[in-house]
Amino acid sequence: METLLNDFSPGLFVMQTVLLIVLILLMVKFAWKPILNSLNEREEGIQGALDAAEKAKLEMANLQADNERLLQEARTEREAMLKEAREIKTKMISDAKEEAKEEADKMITQAQGAIESEKKAAIAEMKATVATLSLEIAEKVVKSELSDNGKQMKLVNEMLSDAKLN
Repeated sequence: METLLNDFSPGLFVMQTVLLIVLILLMVKFAWKPILNSLNEREEGIQGALDAAEKAKLEMANLQADNERLLQEARTEREAMLKEAREIKTKMISDAKEEAKEEADKMITQAQGAIESEKKAAIAEMKATVATLSLEIAEKVVKSELSDNGKQMKLVNEMLSDAKLN
């Protein structure tokens, strides 16, 4: 420490102090404002980035809420479509059953009509056959009855007596 005190020169001290003050004044005059401006710009850039990050965070939250809403709407729409499809399926099945029942009833009615007409045709055929057989039997009976002359005369007399003259 003594060497420092021994080497101390007041002129050199004053000169260095003046140079330091000049250097500080030059720094204030030329460098202080640009340094402060760059610091302010940097601070504004950081603040802008923070604001942008906050804005992006809010947008992400909004997008997520929108996505949830759209997802819920899609689920609701899907459920509505499935319900509608089930209703259409049920209606188609019931319509098909009803149509099949109507077709079956129609076929039953046609079959009953065909059976009835076949029955009538069979009865008519039976009547015709019975009539033919009856005529053949009557013809044979009449031939056998009228083969004898005496029987023929007796039958003619009976018919004449039954017939009334007007």
